[in-house]
Amino acid sequence: MKLTGREKSSLILEGVVTVILLVLLNMAIIMIIQDVIQGNPGVTSGIFMIKQSLRLGPFQTQIWSYQRIIIVLFVIIDAWVVWWRLRRRYHLYQMNHIIGELHYIAQGHLDHRIPFRLKGSEQHVISSVNALVDSAVKSMDDERKIEKSKDELITNVSHDLRTPLTSIIGYLGLIEDKQYQSEEDILKYTHTAYEKAKQMKNLVEDLFEYTKVQQHGAPVNIMRIDLNQLLEQLTASFELEAQHRGIEISSKVVPNPLMIEADPEKLGRVFNNLVANAFKYGNGASYIRVDARQRADQVEVTVANDGTPIPAQSLDHLFERFYRAEASRSRATGGTGLGLAIVKSIVDLHHGTVTVTSDENETAFVVTLPLKQAK
Repeated sequence: MKLTGREKSSLILEGVVTVILLVLLNMAIIMIIQDVIQGNPGVTSGIFMIKQSLRLGPFQTQIWSYQRIIIVLFVIIDAWVVWWRLRRRYHLYQMNHIIGELHYIAQGHLDHRIPFRLKGSEQHVISSVNALVDSAVKSMDDERKIEKSKDELITNVSHDLRTPLTSIIGYLGLIEDKQYQSEEDILKYTHTAYEKAKQMKNLVEDLFEYTKVQQHGAPVNIMRIDLNQLLEQLTASFELEAQHRGIEISSKVVPNPLMIEADPEKLGRVFNNLVANAFKYGNGASYIRVDARQRADQVEVTVANDGTPIPAQSLDHLFERFYRAEASRSRATGGTGLGLAIVKSIVDLHHGTVTVTSDENETAFVVTLPLKQAK
C-alpha cells in the first residue's frame, strides 16, 4: 500500500519530533545522573573502582566512561521507540485506507475489492472483507436467480393449468347450456373434461413432488435396499402396458443381489419416471430395458429404448423443468415437463448423476449412484 504525500510528510514530521523529544529527554536524564554522581563522593569512588577492575573482550579493554554506556543504551532505546511509533502510525494509515475502501464498497460499489497486499493481521482483515463481499454478492445473485426461478415457475404453472382448465370449463359450459344434440355428445364432452382434469391432476402432483425434492434439506429416508427387487417390481408394474403396445420390457442386475443405500420411494420415482417417459415418447420402440451394473463403489442404471430418437438440440435441456422436446407431442401425451426435472433433483439428493444419449439406434438415460451414502 502506498502512502499519500501528506501521510509521508506527517510520518517524517512525527519521526523528527520524536527524535528531538527523546534527545532532550536523554540529555536531561544524563545531567541528572551526573549531578547525582558528582554530589556523592562514595558513588564516584565506587564507579572508579569498577572501571579499574572491569575488563571486556579478548583484548581486556578497560571501560573509561560510563556515559558512553548510557548513551549507547539510550540510542538503542530511542531507536526502538522511534520505530515503534512510526510503525504504529503507519498501521493507523493502513487502517484508514481500509476503512475508506469499506465506505466505498458500502456505497454500492459491490464489484470493487480492497486491492492492498499487506503483512500481518491487516492482510487477514483485507482477505476477510473481500471474502465477505464476494459471499454477499453471491448470495444476492442466488437470491435473484431464486426469485426469477419462482416467477418462471408461477408463469409456467399458470399457463399449463389454464389450458386444460379452459377446456374443462368450455365443455362443461356446453353441457350447462344444453348445447348438445344427444347423449353421445354429453359423454364426449364429459370424457374430454375428465381427461383434461386428469392432466391437471398429474401436473399438480408432479409440481408438488418437484417442489418437495427442491426444498433445502429435503428429507431422504436412506436405507439398504436390493436394487434387483426394486427394478423387478418396477418392470412388473409396466408389463400390461408393454403387452398392449407390443413392447418387450426387461430388467437385468449384475451382480444379483445388488445392495445399495438409498431412499426406496424416491429412487422408485426416478426409474418410474424414466420408464414412463420411454413409453410416452419412444414412438415405435420394440423394447425398453432397465439394466443395473456395479462399477467399483458405484452402480450404473441404464433405462434404454429403441424408439424415436431425441433431437440433438434438446439433449442439454431435457432435465430443465417444463422443458419439452416437442411441445405439441408432450401436451398430447399429457406430459407436464417436470418428470425429468424430478429425476435429476432426486438423483442429486443421492449424490449421483444422470445423463442421456440418443441416436438412431437407441435412447439411453444413465443414472450413476454411490453404493453407500455419505454420513
